[in-house]
Amino acid sequence: MDIYEEIVRLRKVGRRGAVATIVNVRGSIPSFKTAKMLVRDDGSIVGTIGGGCVEAEVWQAAREVMESEKPRTLTFDLNQDPKYDTGLVCGGTLEIFIEPVLPPAELYIFGAGHVAASLYKVARIAGFDITVVDDREAYASRERFPDAQEVLAEDFDTATARLQLSESAYIVIVTRGHRDDMRVLRWAVQTPAHYIGMIGSKRKTIAIFKELQKEGLAPELFDRVHAPVGLDIGAITPEEIAVSITAELIASRRNVERELPHMSWFRRGGQSKPLTSEDAASAEKNSN
Repeated sequence: MDIYEEIVRLRKVGRRGAVATIVNVRGSIPSFKTAKMLVRDDGSIVGTIGGGCVEAEVWQAAREVMESEKPRTLTFDLNQDPKYDTGLVCGGTLEIFIEPVLPPAELYIFGAGHVAASLYKVARIAGFDITVVDDREAYASRERFPDAQEVLAEDFDTATARLQLSESAYIVIVTRGHRDDMRVLRWAVQTPAHYIGMIGSKRKTIAIFKELQKEGLAPELFDRVHAPVGLDIGAITPEEIAVSITAELIASRRNVERELPHMSWFRRGGQSKPLTSEDAASAEKNSN
């Protein structure tokens, strides 16, 4: 199997990996300079850098690299450390560079109004590949979103029925109305998407969650929904809201662990624990 073709395939299906390359050699080693090994996110490998204890250590480091998304270099002295003795007369030193293979950050924006147009611009600068969906041809157009990966001017149910999302996908719901938001959210919470965000007030969010749960969707499906979407930076204008949303997308993409000022009203203090049913009832009463 060709390593480069497999890297492309992994990225297309939204999977991770790490590539280890021998970049420097001094003396004799049981392989050759530029030898490569690809470690997939399931632990399987393609290629080899010589086998033995060296390859085992590199495999473990590769798993760490794909999780941290940060490259690293390892140095092995086959002459000085007896654990690398493979029975061969090697005695060389080698350096191995390990780099992550990451899927593209795909952002699906549902709605093509003012907030969506600003979000498209900011998120694209931040490195997201963007697909825009709206049922209005006048809004979902190449003129408004010239560099989007795809612009779909069709009914939301039609679009979602054929979209295949990976675990690295990001969804932001900013349609023009309550009904369309609910239609998209119904589909979104049942996808493997990494991130789901929906714009809206406390009252709207509670109403949509309750309605979808009446349809039979499990309450825990909504625990990962960021609503209102974005970080709480006091944003008011569409441009400011776009910055707020993109900031939250970046935090999610980079797996930020520290507490952040999330706007999600149903999360205490920006933490991941959702509010209880009593808290939600109180929030609904206060928002009326």
